[in-house]
Amino acid sequence: MKREDRHPLRFEGTERYGKKILKSILNVLISCGINPILLLQSFRGIPIFLRDLISFEKKVCRVAKPSFTITTLYPIFNDRFVESGIASGHYFHQDLLIARRIFFNTPTKHVDIGSRIDGFVAHVAAFREIEVFDIRPLPRRIENVTFTRIDIMRDDLDMLDYTDSLSSLHAVEHFGLGRYGDPIDPDGHIKGLNNMYKFLKAGGKFYLSLPIGKQRIEFNAHRIFSLEYILFLIGGKYRIDRFSYVDDNGDLFDHVPLAEKDIKQNYGCHYGCGIFELTKE
Repeated sequence: MKREDRHPLRFEGTERYGKKILKSILNVLISCGINPILLLQSFRGIPIFLRDLISFEKKVCRVAKPSFTITTLYPIFNDRFVESGIASGHYFHQDLLIARRIFFNTPTKHVDIGSRIDGFVAHVAAFREIEVFDIRPLPRRIENVTFTRIDIMRDDLDMLDYTDSLSSLHAVEHFGLGRYGDPIDPDGHIKGLNNMYKFLKAGGKFYLSLPIGKQRIEFNAHRIFSLEYILFLIGGKYRIDRFSYVDDNGDLFDHVPLAEKDIKQNYGCHYGCGIFELTKE
């Protein structure tokens, strides 16, 4: 009998551990501005770039008075190997979905906390005013966007019944981890959600998205929430009007029923995105 046959769990565990180590190393490199995948794609594109450069120069030389000539080299090596755009993933789907829901529900006032300015906020600002709170600065003025820099975890915020419509997309998972200069607080997500509950008027809409999967922290990037824990946090405070999710492949499943079996399995997600439309009770 082979040694690995006698200890299969040990070797499977070692393999999983090795994958985690490699993933952590890759994340560290990317955080330092080194993307090995992009680097490999770029190396692949270098000879093609040189071929195209020579071909272009030869064709320009055949023209007596060319409209354009090359004055500077600005090599882009990898664009030929990627798709025309990203039409999948957490941000793509959640930003469009929730912007559509706000357009449909036509609130009197809409406030956002921590969502992407160049995604969701821009979508909403295209058709209505939106007020944004974030711990990070926003130095530029944007039409239809009113911005306030604020730490949403603070205990002394006095904004009771501030709005009838509120959103926080892919933001709460960061609260208290220090990634964006926020104070370190293991309960930061709870404090933030409690303040959001106070901000919202009774009967108001709350649009919330969070990473879903096996509950854990990948420090200092984010928390991943189990659906059971999310439902515990919002239980007794909100009515769930719609639940959608983006799976590990980046595909959207819109307005799906919350079934107990699927909740326990987090809809098969390791790092998915749960998207909730809630009404404050």
